[in-house]
Amino acid sequence: MSALRLGTRRSALATTQSGWVADRLREAGHEVELVEITTEGDVSGELLTAIGGTGVFAAAIRQALLDGRIDVAVHSLKDLPTAPEPGLVLAAVPVREDSRDVLVARDGLTLGELPAGSVVGTGSPRRTAQLAALGLGVEIRPIRGNVDTRIGLVTSGAVDAVVLARAGLARLGRLDEATEVLEPIQMLPAPGQGALAVECRSDRHDVVSAVSVLDDPDTRACVCAERSLLAALEAGCTAPIGALAEVVEGDDGLELSLRGFVGSEDASVELRRSLVGPYDQPESLGRRLAQILLEDGAADLDMDDHPTSGSEPAAEPAAVDPAHSPRQASHQPEQVS
Repeated sequence: MSALRLGTRRSALATTQSGWVADRLREAGHEVELVEITTEGDVSGELLTAIGGTGVFAAAIRQALLDGRIDVAVHSLKDLPTAPEPGLVLAAVPVREDSRDVLVARDGLTLGELPAGSVVGTGSPRRTAQLAALGLGVEIRPIRGNVDTRIGLVTSGAVDAVVLARAGLARLGRLDEATEVLEPIQMLPAPGQGALAVECRSDRHDVVSAVSVLDDPDTRACVCAERSLLAALEAGCTAPIGALAEVVEGDDGLELSLRGFVGSEDASVELRRSLVGPYDQPESLGRRLAQILLEDGAADLDMDDHPTSGSEPAAEPAAVDPAHSPRQASHQPEQVS
């Protein structure tokens, strides 16, 4: 097989992520060539909610795959739309970075130390809703831009703090700039946050075989549950959504613990629910937790100004490719907590 052409956005974070995947493929004995692709999300200065959500980052790269201009694409998993893309397959979900969010604040402050009235910047309705629910009295301001731009708003004094994904800072070697790691009990991440998606054409069996060695079964099981929750909720509400699944040890083997959040940006509604289920049934777990959230009030939320579930936690359908099914675990009754 000739050198694998790996498509990537041009941002520092995207090229770092793609470079990491390229290095893993080279270690497996493959030649890899990076191909830079510009997306609408990279050239537009509008908020993501105005230009169609984070799916705008994936569309151009997916088209390059379908056109045969590249062989492999690397996405931030949370950027993939929920709608399936005919002709493409998620060949690998590598081991996940820490999925939590972080605060980058002036003077080394934590979220709880920010005075009332402080300005916190974020372009994510999911983060906005959860910040508002904490009741800290901060002003939340919508922002756009890459990591440099957002942190620059803090150093320039334009805002007092910004909220970012820890995984991005870790991959860029800038974790020391975070002033606090936000625990999931404060802020659940976007479905798929911290995970990478390695995608290729379904008819390129040689490429699928080459890439599949990067797949991590635990990460795939967790993000499948999160994306299944997201897909089911998107069918029934348009409010900001957060989700996090973790592999836990049950009485009879491995299980998945899934937490979900649905809320309103004005903090008038905050729904947090959790569910535990079999490791090898992540899609079912996600759908069941989504149903609980919908029955408990998520279906009544009206967020017409954010028609893509907060535009941030976009994810691909949660079906697991049989070639990458999670390792088997004992079937246990799912429990609501």
